Amino acid sequence: MSSTEELRHTALDALHRALGATMTDFAGWDMPLRYGSERDEHNAVRTKAGLFDLSHMGEITVTGPAAAAFLNHALVGDIASVGVGRARYTMICQADGGILDDLIVYRLAEAEAGSSHYMVVANASNAQVVLDALTERVAGFEAEVRDDRDAYALIAVQGPESPGILKSLTDADLDGLKYYAGLPGTVAGVPALIARTGYTGEDGFELFVRPEHAVEVWQALTKAGEGVGLVACGLSCRDTLRLEAGMPLYGNELSTSLTPFDAGLGRVVKFEKEGDFVGREALAAAAARASENPPRVLVGLVAEGRRVPRAGYPVVAGGEVIGEVTSGAPSPTLGKPIAIAYVDAAHSAPGTAGVGVDIRGSHEPYEVVALPFYKRQK
Repeated sequence: MSSTEELRHTALDALHRALGATMTDFAGWDMPLRYGSERDEHNAVRTKAGLFDLSHMGEITVTGPAAAAFLNHALVGDIASVGVGRARYTMICQADGGILDDLIVYRLAEAEAGSSHYMVVANASNAQVVLDALTERVAGFEAEVRDDRDAYALIAVQGPESPGILKSLTDADLDGLKYYAGLPGTVAGVPALIARTGYTGEDGFELFVRPEHAVEVWQALTKAGEGVGLVACGLSCRDTLRLEAGMPLYGNELSTSLTPFDAGLGRVVKFEKEGDFVGREALAAAAARASENPPRVLVGLVAEGRRVPRAGYPVVAGGEVIGEVTSGAPSPTLGKPIAIAYVDAAHSAPGTAGVGVDIRGSHEPYEVVALPFYKRQK
């Protein structure tokens, strides 16, 4: 962003500063990077619980009699088949099949008879792009697209202790709330959309509340988690958590230069749904290409040494460049550096020998593994 533009602040900004957070510019927002040790925050989410401010995410409301048909046209997934109270991971693509963003779409209870109600959640860096694309694509549909980015604060509590922490503060039936589902309820006495979603690889919840209630909800969760090891967590450990869980990050594993089939996520494209959708023709061609001549495959790499790979580093084998690292970091859970990389299909099988990462001219040995690096025990 330019120096003349001011960073946006979430409703929890003063609280983060009072907690001594190290702040960073993320997609034009001043966000907490860490409060103390990134490793401690990461390990707390894996073993106990962590509390995140995700209010920079972009909420877009879609309503109207033709909301489902419109979203089926605008997005690659079959949104019309999502039941009330459920959510779906999907993508919005350009006409040429390139990924504009990956999204979570929640179907909420009907606001009025005959009018469906959805909430589309976009990544912070792409929220305006997604809003603009949806606004453009809604022409001809009996549906309304509304920018609700300022209507919500988003607080996540993630980790094995999160159900117990939240149960003490809500009237909602958490036991009956499945993964990728959301229901209205109250948290600490204030209205919330309670979703069993997250970006950490752990069980957890994302709570959409009005900005004026954010501090109250954060403080109630903090108090409820005091006895079970809940800690405030920044974006840095969120990145290592999602990396271990093999979850893609837009701008790293996903971009407009890749189709979902290039990213190994062709499963989100539903050709069988009714009606045409933006990118269908290009995506059908991409699917055919992928089946005949597999594109580079997204794999996990685990270091044999201690040097950490970063995005953009070449992946090599036999003196040839066979791919590129998209994300890399030390893994607190594995105790070794790890990376996600796109590599040629011939070198993508777990255990493939002779693969390395070119780290400043030195070819460091890495083991090819299947993603994810970490999967929680259920």
